Amino acid sequence: MLTHAENAAEPTTEENKRREKETIPETVAGLAAVLVGAMFILSFIIQQFEIPSSSMENTLLIGDHLFVDRLTPTGKAGAASFLMPYREIHRGDIAVFPSPAQPGLYLVKRIIGVPGDRIHLRDGKVFLNGVEQDEKYVIRGVEPYNPYRDNFPAVSSDFSTQVTEEWAKALPHHVHSGDLVVPPDSYFAMGDNRDVSLDSRYWGFVPRQNIFGSPLFIAWSLKQSASDFPQDASLPERTAMFAKTAAHFFPLTRWDRVFRLVH
Repeated sequence: MLTHAENAAEPTTEENKRREKETIPETVAGLAAVLVGAMFILSFIIQQFEIPSSSMENTLLIGDHLFVDRLTPTGKAGAASFLMPYREIHRGDIAVFPSPAQPGLYLVKRIIGVPGDRIHLRDGKVFLNGVEQDEKYVIRGVEPYNPYRDNFPAVSSDFSTQVTEEWAKALPHHVHSGDLVVPPDSYFAMGDNRDVSLDSRYWGFVPRQNIFGSPLFIAWSLKQSASDFPQDASLPERTAMFAKTAAHFFPLTRWDRVFRLVH
């Protein structure tokens, strides 16, 4: 049996109803706060991207879905740095930025050179400030020798057809004693899959202000190919591809890559 004191402490039915009425707007306000917070994070701090090409293999594979940190690698400084964890871009960082050659397309490449660096390639190997780099993340395919690609910028007179017109004109002005010199507030970026990557060798430097973010980790990865990402696909074709992926979602997933950090 309950004592008199316990009976007095127990809320009445009337009080319960009043509390239920009071919690409805509180619940709505709480859900709204969570939604606003999530939208803020997805808009300004973290954003999702998917990899449609093999230019960053084996670091990133076609079908990898990334969460990209938009905050810390933007290279901003000043008073705001005391409140937000901004930092400069370093050599070896992987960056996301809009394509200088194709509007509307975002690229994921590795930063090879920072302002002031002197770069050249000899038989496909990168020399940075006169020192050959030991790039363990780089893979080389079976593509035939390409003088422009593999001995950049020494053979810059023999331009590849994939070089943009703007870069073909600007490149000679940045070459000194056989090295490409990275100008202030700019970066030189390359893909890890060197033989197939269209990168700074073909369209030039990445301006500091164009750095969008840096990949954090692979949120999900699907066994896909470049044909699954046609740029000119119609809406029905995209819908059919989405339905196919959804129907085979679990067997298509590369489970060993889920939540893998990107280095």
